[in-house]
Amino acid sequence: MNPASAWKILRQGNERFVNGTPLHPNQGIADRATLVDRQHPTAVLFGCGDSRVAAEIIFDQGLGDVFVVRTAGHVLDDAVLGSIEYAVEIVNVPLIVVLGHDGCGAVKATLDALDNGAVPDGFIRTVVERVAPSVMTGRREGLCTADELEAHHVVETGALLAQRSRIIAGRIEAGTCAIAGVTYKLSDGRIHLQGTVGDIGEPGDRLPRAPRLPSDPRPHHLPPADSAGGAPARQGGAA
Repeated sequence: MNPASAWKILRQGNERFVNGTPLHPNQGIADRATLVDRQHPTAVLFGCGDSRVAAEIIFDQGLGDVFVVRTAGHVLDDAVLGSIEYAVEIVNVPLIVVLGHDGCGAVKATLDALDNGAVPDGFIRTVVERVAPSVMTGRREGLCTADELEAHHVVETGALLAQRSRIIAGRIEAGTCAIAGVTYKLSDGRIHLQGTVGDIGEPGDRLPRAPRLPSDPRPHHLPPADSAGGAPARQGGAA
């Protein structure tokens, strides 16, 4: 399967989900039995951990159809990169979908930290630090709202994947893999293609064909909470 064919399957699955006509494929007893010794997923779905954005459901997929990796704010670390590289290199998955959504709590928390000094506690701070570069570059391009910046964060995440991973970049260059940057609208369930790295047979609105992030992939480090003018704020709500 090539990247364009994989994207077509996911696009059609989302249309079924939106229209209320899902097929619920590959979810029966016989399907479980056929997957005991092998898997051939159509795509990697690297998305936000928000409970409202269940990857298999919104794309109307079943067992063995998608290789799912999720973190709050779809932020990258070494374990995430290794997981995606495993899917691409070992399982031969032809498509990586970076999946964000409107109303993203990670982006809102980052805006609160940058604008108001409300630096979150614990390892939530790490999530905010890894989203911050996308927010800052998006603002330099004139983006203002949290949802605009989330779409930009999908863009930057896709570019960063291709930049940091030689395995992924090599597959894209060979034409055997591609990245689709996608946002999901909570109210109607529809996906929106923000762009691509590589060819999926459909152009996107934002994502560049070549990565355009700086060569240094380290997260932006926020100032200590006390120097920002107050105690760290606790974040809740949507991821």
